[in-house]
Amino acid sequence: MSRGHDHAHGGTDHRGRLAVAFGLTATVLVAQAVGAYLTGSLALLVDTAHMLTDTAGLLMALVAAQLTRRPATARRTWGYRRAEVLAALAQSAVLLAVGVYVLVEGVRRLTAPPEVPSTELVVFGVIGLVANVVSLAVLAGGRSSGFNMRAAFLEVLNDALGSVGVIVAAIVIATTGWQQADAVAGLLIGVLIVPRAARLLRETASVLLESTPPGLDLDDVRAHLLEVEHVLDVHDLHASLVATGLPVVTAHVVVDDSCFGDGHGPRILDQLQECLATHFEVSVAHSTFQIEPASHRTHEFLGHA
Repeated sequence: MSRGHDHAHGGTDHRGRLAVAFGLTATVLVAQAVGAYLTGSLALLVDTAHMLTDTAGLLMALVAAQLTRRPATARRTWGYRRAEVLAALAQSAVLLAVGVYVLVEGVRRLTAPPEVPSTELVVFGVIGLVANVVSLAVLAGGRSSGFNMRAAFLEVLNDALGSVGVIVAAIVIATTGWQQADAVAGLLIGVLIVPRAARLLRETASVLLESTPPGLDLDDVRAHLLEVEHVLDVHDLHASLVATGLPVVTAHVVVDDSCFGDGHGPRILDQLQECLATHFEVSVAHSTFQIEPASHRTHEFLGHA
């Protein structure tokens, strides 16, 4: 006996907000790329590369917002929910490569800084900051509605910080003539990028490896399931994360043989699923249990946990 849940994953539609933020960020990306080429600024180049990944992140959020509204099919039983994981994995790999390059190039430029025109640098920095502030205002109203919007808000916030770094470097160069300020700003932005990229890479790889969702202790889960009346054993307990906010759990649950004759089976199933959905910090709304008598264990294939 087993049962799964079929839930919709719609929610508030923030595609309009995401589209505006994406359009602004993509426009500034082009402007900053031109500026990085004309000025030769490392800080502006780093901020441009950072904005490239953030533009991709906003596009991913916009596409994810659209795809999550598509129903599951017999071919894609979870729809396109895992597309965000694949996109995030690619994004984190690019971010990490950019961050490492920035750190290496920044150290090199500290000893041999090129001439960077401060006026042009501050102009492009201000353009980026203004666009980021507008995008933040657009996204602010929906940033608490879910992971997708929170991630998009943080993408733009990081861009704004990068633009501030570019402006500060330009001001220092203009007032003191210290050209290393550009390299220092680039290094600081790189220091912000690398840990974030490494964390995102680790999290997405963990999802693709079908690791247990963070915050869910399977030993604790097993212990609580065993507290349900008539449950004798829990084995083949597996947990994974399909996509952000979508943990799933499956298990074989051994119950008293009498439960198959006195009608306790459905009640036990309801209790097991309620336990997973409400008891733990990570709510698992998608759970599938195989309710079986003790004798069934001898008929199962080898290799089960």
